[in-house]
Amino acid sequence: MSTTTEPTAFAGVGVSAGRVIGPVRRMPEPLAPPADGAPLPDGASAEAESERLTAATQAVAANLKERAAHATGDAAAVLKATALMAADRTLLKSATRLVASGTSAESAIWEAADAVATQLTALGGYMAERATDVLDVRARIVAELRGVPAPGIPDADEPFVLWAVDLAPADTATLDPTKVRALVTSDGGPQSHTAIIARALGLPAVVAATGTEALADGDLVFVDGIDGAIVRNPGSAEEQLAEAYANRAELPAFDGAGRLADGTEVPLLSNVGSGEDAVAAAAANAQGVGLLRTEFCFLGKDTEPDHEEQVAAYRAVFEQFPGRKVVVRTLDAGADKPLPFLTDDSEPNPALGVRGYRTDLATPGVLSRQLAAIADAAEATAADVWTMAPMISTPAEAERFAALCAEAGLKTPGVMVEVPSAAVLAPQLLQRVEFASIGTNDLTQYTMAADRQLGALAELNDPWQPAVLHLIRTTCDGGAAASGRPAPKPVGVCGEAAADPALAVVLVGLGVATLSMNRRALPAVAAILRTVDAATARRLADLALAAGSATEAKAAVRAELPDLDRFGL
Repeated sequence: MSTTTEPTAFAGVGVSAGRVIGPVRRMPEPLAPPADGAPLPDGASAEAESERLTAATQAVAANLKERAAHATGDAAAVLKATALMAADRTLLKSATRLVASGTSAESAIWEAADAVATQLTALGGYMAERATDVLDVRARIVAELRGVPAPGIPDADEPFVLWAVDLAPADTATLDPTKVRALVTSDGGPQSHTAIIARALGLPAVVAATGTEALADGDLVFVDGIDGAIVRNPGSAEEQLAEAYANRAELPAFDGAGRLADGTEVPLLSNVGSGEDAVAAAAANAQGVGLLRTEFCFLGKDTEPDHEEQVAAYRAVFEQFPGRKVVVRTLDAGADKPLPFLTDDSEPNPALGVRGYRTDLATPGVLSRQLAAIADAAEATAADVWTMAPMISTPAEAERFAALCAEAGLKTPGVMVEVPSAAVLAPQLLQRVEFASIGTNDLTQYTMAADRQLGALAELNDPWQPAVLHLIRTTCDGGAAASGRPAPKPVGVCGEAAADPALAVVLVGLGVATLSMNRRALPAVAAILRTVDAATARRLADLALAAGSATEAKAAVRAELPDLDRFGL
């Protein structure tokens, strides 16, 4: 515990609203590494040690899969992806070769994983993020070999504020919100795993908080997930803010009708990744699905899932929303979601490589087969199925995708706007398809040329950046200008920005027609939208567009929305 009693302030990026005070608990130190090139244990054969290594990796993968089975939404997806990495045959083969040369299982997996992580870090971008996952899996396998608990979230008798440099996906996905009051990391960014899961769980969180490495176990801290402030040894001002948050007005449950104060309809949809997610979203009164991540059907497979398997997976989602819109995103493989049968892991910069729609150019036929499965699943249900391709960059790509949808019998083709070129050319793209959906996570990082996982660039990687907002306005204007129908072609947002109640008001003011988010964000977004009319939303959007920075834009808009404080948002 710190010996000073003077308040000490730290600044970071607030990524999940809330103001709380609690004692710090630091993530445990990582496992001590085995000795370099440690030999086989006395009396052990290489075969026996290889079998022990295989058993450990299988146990870790099985444990992660079991935890995924009891999780939903983003947490389930993260755990499944980490389980897939634990079962990676390339990693195991590399380690097994080292064992065959006389190295212990612990040392072999440590060395093999270190080599993979080093390669991923050198690639940068999305692949650098996967290095953290590899090292997390390595620690779990070594812990299994040693017969000790895997590194993880600390336990305590009282709720605490969890501090870490960053959190591994498997840890973040299984946080217990009854024990963890808030999250603080010295690294990470607004779109990191930590940020996304914190928002999903409703935990106050601050990332990229430089200097917080000085926090010690037991330090009492104030965490402001709205303004991004952390104060050690908080005073009366912080106590009053925390008390006001604790006594915040209760959010009304979402009644399934997104609208503004003047009655303008703004459908609020949910992002889902499986049939289980769809069940939960429907129970939360989501007005449909704005983003069905179809990767869930492909992850963990060495070969492309067959037609019947895909139809069953999509149908499980469609059946939860009869008569309502379900927007399906075709396979977004590549970058941070490599698939062994589809993607090239040797690309020097995967974030700018063959990902999303582009994978069909490298592996012709995979997109047509997926569209056929989507069409058959849609035919078997009453859902209003819309289909969109990720990583569309040109009008020609949009036109080809629309043609593929038509061949499959899918009537409502669309595109994701994640690349600045797609936003700039929105009028041309939307003359070729029926709708667009903006992925603000990727649009932000590509617009600002800032890796969304890097804490050092967290300020740039913020969807409140005026440059990003201008591109969203441009896209919406493109929908209004597109010919071929009496009404503007709709533009939605399905990125994390839609879950920010203040930013949701701005998005509507920019011309966004629908918002899709984690189901837990529906009540907050609905409540704030109902406090403004269309004219106010447009005025606040203009305020944000005129700002010189993300911080200025956010502050100017929040100052005009007093109900944010009332609800502790």
